[in-house]
Amino acid sequence: MNFDPFVLPFFLGLLFMGAILIWKYIVWMETIPVSDRRIMLRNIFTVRSFRAFKEAVMEGLLHRRIFKINRMLGYMHASLATGWFLLIVIGTIESKYGHKDVFNMPWDPIFFNYFEPNKHGIEYGKFFVFTMDFLLMILLISVFLAVVKRFYSRLFGMKKTTKLMLPDRFALYSLWLIFPARLLAESLNAAHYGNGGFMTQPIGNLISSFLSLNEIIDLEYSMWWFYSIVLGAFFVSLPFSRYMHILTEIFLITFRNLGVEPAKNLKGYTRFEINSCSRCGICIDKCQLSSAAGINNVQPAYYIQSIRYNLPFDDRAYNCLLCGRCNTYCPVKIDVTNMRSITRKLANETVGFHYDYLPDYVKHDKTEVTNVLYFAGCMSHLTPSIPKAMEIIFDNAGITYDFIDRDGSICCGRPLMQSGLTNAAAELKNKLTKLIESKDSMILVTSCPICYKTFVDDYKLKMHVVHHTELIKILIENKRLNISGQNISITYHDPCELGRGCGEYENARLVLSKIGKLIPIEQEKEKALCCGGSMSNLKVQGAKRELIAADAVNQLNANNPDLIVTACPLCKKTMAKHADGKMMDIAEVVADALTSKDKENNYYIESLNFHNK
Repeated sequence: MNFDPFVLPFFLGLLFMGAILIWKYIVWMETIPVSDRRIMLRNIFTVRSFRAFKEAVMEGLLHRRIFKINRMLGYMHASLATGWFLLIVIGTIESKYGHKDVFNMPWDPIFFNYFEPNKHGIEYGKFFVFTMDFLLMILLISVFLAVVKRFYSRLFGMKKTTKLMLPDRFALYSLWLIFPARLLAESLNAAHYGNGGFMTQPIGNLISSFLSLNEIIDLEYSMWWFYSIVLGAFFVSLPFSRYMHILTEIFLITFRNLGVEPAKNLKGYTRFEINSCSRCGICIDKCQLSSAAGINNVQPAYYIQSIRYNLPFDDRAYNCLLCGRCNTYCPVKIDVTNMRSITRKLANETVGFHYDYLPDYVKHDKTEVTNVLYFAGCMSHLTPSIPKAMEIIFDNAGITYDFIDRDGSICCGRPLMQSGLTNAAAELKNKLTKLIESKDSMILVTSCPICYKTFVDDYKLKMHVVHHTELIKILIENKRLNISGQNISITYHDPCELGRGCGEYENARLVLSKIGKLIPIEQEKEKALCCGGSMSNLKVQGAKRELIAADAVNQLNANNPDLIVTACPLCKKTMAKHADGKMMDIAEVVADALTSKDKENNYYIESLNFHNK
């Protein structure tokens, strides 16, 4: 058996890391609901397992999603992960060829050059020498890029990098030392035995030119000790640092592909999410609180960091728009929005409100039957031109409708849910359900994406729920509405709840393309910017909100369109003051196209002063 005392730091560190990880994973898996574990068992021998394996390779090793966002950053992550993985795999194969033994000690692939210096003499020796040098070169380049990114992040196109805590720093500096230490150890080995490759042998020759053989042997042995120590230090720190993500994200990807649903607490699946965050920093630049409002310490990287290390996180839990952009850009697809909702609920689970003053509604046999029920919602009542436009659309299409909250609305309850006040939200939901079911219709139409998502996700209504963009598209396709194209350019803003929240991007675009020229922009669909008016953020000041709204409008207005159109009353109200009279809701645009098709095209621009009230 090949053994030397210098292998002990590496080996003991490896054992420690393995024991801690196994313990953590067992504890977390035990808190995954039994129903979810049964789903995983049912799906494990299906095509879902192949999908999980594919995603684990593409994201855990190749980091495809990071590549799509930032190529330089993607190369750095992919070369480090894949290079180290292949170094271990090829090293294991090399040691088996060298020792002619199927079962080797765990340290044999790591310190093979020390124990078997006659590498060129083994089968395929030259191939292994070249390959290991090549992989080491790739890893050294990736470490160099990591150092540059840490201190000069703007060279990577990143305004901010994550501020690290002490465990993260210890693990990071250990990682930076691993591959330079290996390079020096193998180069000294090459100086001693002449067994190096295209990179290690020239360095070894250089060392031989100014050191004696005895000095080389002493320094070589010391360097193998140093290499083992930094490896052991990294392994010991890994379970307590951000590098926990290296293995944990593989579990997360597997669970997700096998059908496990996001948890409703901070245990089980959510615990794997928390430890899958590498704190890569992508979410910091993509968050509008950072890019537009200059708030750089509440993004998912810091929020998850606070939860993991049991630090106070109230400010970071509540200072969030819940717009979902971080979910879109997260390389591991961590559902941070759900996680924040969980922590808000935990903080407010004992708080309740009573709504006894709201009347209960009972369905009567003689209730008037209508084509649709129209629910404007709270925010539409604050932008009355939108419900007025919808009534014009209903009348032109010959639709009978019941405007169920014409004289005032009961909130759908989503703002309370997002604040963590779930009991109060449930009582409101009960009241509103009775109101809706007291009417007689098969379709519920709402103008507010927040209400739409809430009705679809949280209510069990016995009717089809549509947002007004979908209804308008259907009416146009069935020639119930006649609109004429106009010589105007339009930029469309995807509301967060309608787009990222419900996956609805095309209905509005199909409608607007029949009215004017739709201009695509960079920040659209799943990448769309939040208006800044989100009722989900309970901390940010009004002045900061205005910075976010102004930034969003500037980007929407980059191509100088005639109109900026959205499909959310809150978005319209928040951004209108920054839009120089260009802001409209899609319902208003369609209503104008119906009532003014024989007028001059500039009616659209002139009418905006009314609509932006």
